[in-house]
Amino acid sequence: MLFSRDDLNFLAAVLANAARQEIMPRFRRLSGADVRHKTSVFDPVTEADEAAERVISAALRTRFPDALIVGEEAIAADPSLLQRLGQAELAFVVDPIDGTRNFVAGLPLFGVMAAAIVRGVVVAGAIHDPVCGDVALGLKGQGAWLSRDGQVLPLRVAEPGPLARMEAIAGTHYLPEPLRTRVLTNLPQLGSATWLRCSAHEYRMAAAGFCHVLFYNRLMPWDHAAGWLLHQEAGGYSARFDGSPYTPAETTGGLICAPDQASWAAVQAALIGPA
Repeated sequence: MLFSRDDLNFLAAVLANAARQEIMPRFRRLSGADVRHKTSVFDPVTEADEAAERVISAALRTRFPDALIVGEEAIAADPSLLQRLGQAELAFVVDPIDGTRNFVAGLPLFGVMAAAIVRGVVVAGAIHDPVCGDVALGLKGQGAWLSRDGQVLPLRVAEPGPLARMEAIAGTHYLPEPLRTRVLTNLPQLGSATWLRCSAHEYRMAAAGFCHVLFYNRLMPWDHAAGWLLHQEAGGYSARFDGSPYTPAETTGGLICAPDQASWAAVQAALIGPA
């Protein structure tokens, strides 16, 4: 099954509509009753997440009635959806608000993400910024671009450079010990390291060339499939910690994104090294 540019534009419009209808009207207007926590205090969910996911899922079903839709919030009710992801003829993974902790805190750093997956292969990705109103898009084999105010701006990863000049975004909070301590000890070998609590904007930054390295441990597909494709189509290289390729059906094994394969190898050796 092919996924066309028209399909991708439809997906982008669906995300933008959900942001206008359900997310932005609630931004900085949440009450305590509007926020709950799922697995821990680090994993909040709001009425905006749930309402936006419902709107996105309903809209996708109008155009793709047979598609499997795997939403971050729907997984809590039916974990088996994740197990079907690799075999579905067409599936969508949806993160209605990526960066919910920022959203709850009133920080304008969150995004709406969705990826299209055909028989286990990510073929399209969209990351919408509800605050700025633009969207980053990628289509397998056709590149990645930013659509902003009627302009289409191509995305391209940063040029490779030495470790000491690389800017990294590193999410280390899900790393098991002793790997976490090892990575945190080794991070100063890179030029700088930060974490935005929002993979939507982290992937957009990397695909646009505003940072060199992304480092993640937990790989839930709604957090990574869309951004991973953008990074790939913007010319980047990525692999799991052991060098194996990323697939949306795998949720463990970590992920490093870099400008090219040589940069990936240098970062992997510096941060993780031999087991």
